[in-house]
Amino acid sequence: MKSASYWVELLQLTPHPEGGFFKETYRSSEVAGKECLSDGFTGKRNFSTAIYFLLRSQDRSLFHRIKSDEMWHYYAGGSLTLYVLNEGGLRTYKLGTSLENGESVQIVIPANSWFGAKVNEADNYVLCGCTVSPGFDFEDFEMASREELLKAFPFEREVIELLTQPT
Repeated sequence: MKSASYWVELLQLTPHPEGGFFKETYRSSEVAGKECLSDGFTGKRNFSTAIYFLLRSQDRSLFHRIKSDEMWHYYAGGSLTLYVLNEGGLRTYKLGTSLENGESVQIVIPANSWFGAKVNEADNYVLCGCTVSPGFDFEDFEMASREELLKAFPFEREVIELLTQPT
């Protein structure tokens, strides 16, 4: 198996604000105007965007949310767990190739859900891709506040403390 540093160097990945490493690989040339988008978008957006995303076992993708659906695609490494908080409470999904053990090679995170991730195995990594539609814009990106998440989801303290920065 290739190492995490192999992929970071080969794919020219850079640190991501929420944790891990990334590189944008696609941004559609077509754009949807505000009148075509749901409430909450402040301007036009590309139809779709895609990135490579790599997490190592020592990294965490901290809780954040965006205004679009985000599909995760598995490429290489171990497996990771995605933690999703929304009005339905906490749901977890495993991204990996062990389909017979409940893992999936694609997972969709609904728009406006808080989500974060961590690699399941020690001394491992996961290389995946994320496709966002309407396309990703940092204007739609919000990092979670530990304090606010604990107020909204008081029974999920352990995972919230794992995937947020101390306040």
